[in-house]
Amino acid sequence: MTEGEIPMPRNFMELLEARWVLDKYVCVGLDSDLKKIPKSEVVLTPAGHVNASATIFRFNQAIVRETAEYVCAYKPNLAFYLAQGIEGLTALEWTVQYIKEVAPDIPVILDPKWGDIGNTNNGYLEYAFEVLGVDAITVQPYLGEVSLRPFLERSDKGIFVLARTSNPGAGELQDIYTGSPGDEADEPLYKIVARHVSRTWNKAGNCGLVFGATYPDELRGIRIEIDLQQLPLLLPGIGAQGGDVEKTVRAAKSRFIVNSSRGIIFASKDRDFASVARTKVIELNDEIVRYL
Repeated sequence: MTEGEIPMPRNFMELLEARWVLDKYVCVGLDSDLKKIPKSEVVLTPAGHVNASATIFRFNQAIVRETAEYVCAYKPNLAFYLAQGIEGLTALEWTVQYIKEVAPDIPVILDPKWGDIGNTNNGYLEYAFEVLGVDAITVQPYLGEVSLRPFLERSDKGIFVLARTSNPGAGELQDIYTGSPGDEADEPLYKIVARHVSRTWNKAGNCGLVFGATYPDELRGIRIEIDLQQLPLLLPGIGAQGGDVEKTVRAAKSRFIVNSSRGIIFASKDRDFASVARTKVIELNDEIVRYL
């Protein structure tokens, strides 16, 4: 490295910090549903069948090309790629590789919400971090810290633990109170998860929380009651799910990523889908910055 040259970020947290310095907070969810991709991007085989891998990759490539300058991260949800079998997984591999080639300073977060016993997690980890080469992953905490250690020990990667998710039925388990009424320990499960991640699981300094933007009051509560200042927050639920940008930003305060998927990548069904996606990213990021 020559004198005066700025060192390239080495791990996920450094990549994230570097984007925040530039006031970039939008994470584009690459939930690339083959059925919703504009007809202009569909690639056919010589036999006239849809080439799923080429179609999905072509679509993702256009989205990344138009938005990379303005985003904080990309987050492909594994389900949309598994739905197309080997062709979908091939498109996912091509997509991650493309992002690493054209925008190596932008982290990629794989969203599978994995979590199993340790030996199984080793296999998941190898696929995500060694085969795909993503920078971070989402996991669920139900099996406890010991089962997640293969992930938690990867200090070079980001581990986002589900705490309060954005779906309407999230409270069925996440809002269950864990103590007796009136007891000091009587609090909902999602707060227990947040506290464990913040105080116990984050030994390698690589943990974050997934917290739905559809629940800004709960988000504000854990920011006040639990020391989360060092934990980055991945905030899904803006856009199609109805999360309010101002309430979310004011509740989160700092160190967060606002994810939007369908509201960006499928904002247009025509040939201009990528340029429209760029406009949506810019508009959302400007709105976020306005409330910081």
